[in-house]
Amino acid sequence: MTYVELFFDLVFVFAITQISHSLLAHFTPLGVLQVTMLMLAVWWVWVFTSWITNWLDPEQAPVRVMLFGLMIAGLLLSTSIPKAFESRGLTFAAAYSVMQVGRTLFFLWSVPTSAVGQRNNVIRILFWLGTGAVFWIGGGLAEGNIRIGLWLVALAIEYAGPAMRFRTPRLGASTTRDWDVEGGHMAERCALFIIIALGESIVVTGATFAETAWTATTVCAFLVALLGSIAMWWVYFHIGAEAGSEHISQSADTGRLARLAYTYLHLPVVAGIIVSAVGDELLLAHPGGHVGGREILSIVGGPLLYLIGTILFKHAIRGIFQLSHLVGIGLLIALIPLASGLTLLSLAAVVAAILMMVAAWEAISLGSGSRQPQNDG
Repeated sequence: MTYVELFFDLVFVFAITQISHSLLAHFTPLGVLQVTMLMLAVWWVWVFTSWITNWLDPEQAPVRVMLFGLMIAGLLLSTSIPKAFESRGLTFAAAYSVMQVGRTLFFLWSVPTSAVGQRNNVIRILFWLGTGAVFWIGGGLAEGNIRIGLWLVALAIEYAGPAMRFRTPRLGASTTRDWDVEGGHMAERCALFIIIALGESIVVTGATFAETAWTATTVCAFLVALLGSIAMWWVYFHIGAEAGSEHISQSADTGRLARLAYTYLHLPVVAGIIVSAVGDELLLAHPGGHVGGREILSIVGGPLLYLIGTILFKHAIRGIFQLSHLVGIGLLIALIPLASGLTLLSLAAVVAAILMMVAAWEAISLGSGSRQPQNDG
């Protein structure tokens, strides 16, 4: 990973902040749908850029200039998030489309004409992203439910692309061998995005705590929120991140594993962290308050989504469903019908304890130095 890639990621620190704040401000069924769509778009533009910087050398001046251009468009996209379904829909759609299509055109320009297979692969990707861009722009020009419908079509097209191996007329489908990547780089890039998302959770916790009156209850809420974030970090990074990096680096088909484990299965992990950050803000604002639907969805639903994404990711690289994660998921599900009888602080404390249990169980069962699959992990 290079410094210019780290610099590029700063735009997405802001994007994650915008998404979590938008979810908190529009925590209704329609708002959740809209924020989910925006999060899907942000993740997709970031992960596609990570594929491109895996294939190209970010230390080369033209690639750096391309990334700086993407940063400008990305900042415009990020600032449009709060009003993407209101007055800034076209701005969001245009910025997104420019990033997706423009980056792919640059990649096509960079591939030598002698590399016919790679050029055909890029053309296939460009076909799918260009088709999606039509619906993005069309949705940006429309309003209300029509915008939602067109953008859902755009997302469906773009998310189906890798699964369909970018099958196009005349050229047919790519093979995952065409997507060969440097596995360690892809794993490192996605792990960094997890850090970005966790960083948003930490920022929310600190900023909200700083603005509240410091009582014994709020201090406890602060510690519970922080412990929850630490446990989430531990569940992903203690063993899983390094094992994933080693496995994909040694894989004979890095493209297939990068598509499944890092392109698709990291999405619920990131989403779970974002939702949990909203739960942390609700907790710190009213730790002794009543637990309602949005509190359950954020305080319990966020970690639940995170554990589901993490267990699927680890299954993709290890071939097993870890028992510690399955138990954690089961306990969180069992907690849902009981949640309304608890205060926010009590509920968050139980959730944090479950996450810490999962982290400790995995660490003990697999062992600090072990990277081999264990059925009791």
